Amino acid sequence: MKSSIRSLTYAAVIAALYVVLTLVSAALHLASGPIQIRLSEALTILPAFTPAAIPGLFIGCILANFLSGALLWDVVFGALATLLGALGTYLLRKKNKYLAPVPPILANMLIVPAVLQYVYGEEQMYWLLMITVGIGEILSAGIMGLILYKTLESTKLFDRMK
Repeated sequence: MKSSIRSLTYAAVIAALYVVLTLVSAALHLASGPIQIRLSEALTILPAFTPAAIPGLFIGCILANFLSGALLWDVVFGALATLLGALGTYLLRKKNKYLAPVPPILANMLIVPAVLQYVYGEEQMYWLLMITVGIGEILSAGIMGLILYKTLESTKLFDRMK
């Protein structure tokens, strides 16, 4: 019972952090333009530490997209990209920590360009959108995510909370 309450709490805190960081990114105009940087995407590294991050990131993405005024299909497919990325990170958690950000980067590179084209009518070619989305994801999920990973690993934060 204590473990399930702890997992639910982790998921809720991660969801809330994802929402806040997404809204901060939008307010700072980082989440728009040719290369979009969502500070919240750094959190996609968290499934390497706890499976509770998977539902936390998924629900956080749904709420963040909804609250930021995204259209329905963006909410759905953006959250799906986050869910797939989180699952991939969880599956890679014991293989190599430097590969942990790869699933969210790839999931967003493949799904988000299609959303931009079909939901928002973006006229750039799909492959070009893949590159720009990929750069943003490498910066946020890759670089910032690995910085977060190293910080959490060195503080043993999740080890102490078990």
